[in-house]
Amino acid sequence: MNVENHLVRIVEEQKSGVPKGICSVCSANRYVVDAALLQGLEDGSSVLIEATCNQVNQFGGYTGMTPQDFQGFVSAKAEHYGLPHHRLILGGDHLGPYPFRKETEERAMEKTRDLIKAFVHAGYVKLHIDTSHRLANDPGDEDEALSPSIVATRCAMLCAEAEKAFSEYKEEVPDAVSPVYIIGTEVPSPGGSEQNEPYGNITRVQDLEETIDLCKEAFRTYGIDHVWERVIAVVVEPGVEH
Repeated sequence: MNVENHLVRIVEEQKSGVPKGICSVCSANRYVVDAALLQGLEDGSSVLIEATCNQVNQFGGYTGMTPQDFQGFVSAKAEHYGLPHHRLILGGDHLGPYPFRKETEERAMEKTRDLIKAFVHAGYVKLHIDTSHRLANDPGDEDEALSPSIVATRCAMLCAEAEKAFSEYKEEVPDAVSPVYIIGTEVPSPGGSEQNEPYGNITRVQDLEETIDLCKEAFRTYGIDHVWERVIAVVVEPGVEH
């Protein structure tokens, strides 16, 4: 079973009433990565390892690794322990302009498009697109949440960029698996919460519905409405802190 089918099957089983999930390990620590791979070998499961946009990006992030570097680091460990290639899933978490949020929209989104392209060309399959953070010249008060319509538009823009990058990548790797997408961003910023009260922003049903509706419309605007079937999840805040 390939990676895409595994992630999609989880959703399909959930929809049919079967409780199903997968542990997402978001760490570049070698001991954590080792533990995740060994656990996968022990229980015969697939292993999902992710990197955030500030951990790993085209400039090295705080780990000093590009997406290609991180892919090589994790893949080498998986090969060392004997985890089958098809059971290793690489993901990008909170992929968006967060590392470049102090720059103008034009410059920040240009760098973010390059970031997305780097993740896709390194073979990452599960992509969480997070465009919720204000950029230097965004309208409104800097303490206010960014307009949901702007968030949705930028999300669709980056998904379109990812699809373009995947078309290029597939020419080099014909059996490459199409990426699946996660949208929404009610959880804390990459690296952890900056709030004293972790339960003050529990997602409301109407906000979830608005996120889905606006993103669907933005996908149509960018001509990628056919990609919507690969949007497999929406991030919400259920009242859980890490």
